[in-house]
Amino acid sequence: MKNMSAKYIEKQRQRAPSARSLETKARILDAAEALFAERGFEGASIRDIATRAGVQVGLVHHHGGGKEELFFQTVARRADALARIRMQALEDRRAQGPLTLRGILDCFIRPYVSLAETGGPGWMAYGRLVAHVSVDPRWRHIAAECFDPTAQFFIREIAALYPQADPALLATGQVYSVSAMLAHLNSAWRVQALSQGGDLSGIDQLVEFCAAGIEAMVHSGRARP
Repeated sequence: MKNMSAKYIEKQRQRAPSARSLETKARILDAAEALFAERGFEGASIRDIATRAGVQVGLVHHHGGGKEELFFQTVARRADALARIRMQALEDRRAQGPLTLRGILDCFIRPYVSLAETGGPGWMAYGRLVAHVSVDPRWRHIAAECFDPTAQFFIREIAALYPQADPALLATGQVYSVSAMLAHLNSAWRVQALSQGGDLSGIDQLVEFCAAGIEAMVHSGRARP
């Protein structure tokens, strides 16, 4: 019995990564995130990622696999955490009373904007990764696994408010809202330039903009013969 227990413990030790290994992988993913965000998939090499992380190229392959697998892992890491935060925000909002369009959008938009503004540079870089994935059909499988389950859940909540709306309009509104959210974070310099130093809009104005757009699309869809 003791021999069996010893073998089990040894097997578990072999399976569980060490704290050092986890820290190394985190550094590699951080470096990959920054470089993929800055340069895109083609512009970021495994060697550059290794250099940024301060590790040997072989360790990048060990922890991340090939370049495409590393890209997937980099996107998936924050997608899982963000999905949990968004779903919890929605459940908390539901507990306060009936959901509204603005309330649903707020639960989707506010968590990421808040993290991008206060959670460190990695969360801002993650938004650029979302943009890379969203505009390139070859990453369809990444979007399907990392983004679509949460996006479709929120679309269903909006559809419950507008049961007669064309699902394609609601999906379009979701995609446009994500684009507006990313522009809100990455194009502040353009807003300031065009407004000649005017005050930037906050999250409330962003949510209102997205909600008004979806409402207009829904109403225009109903008006068509």
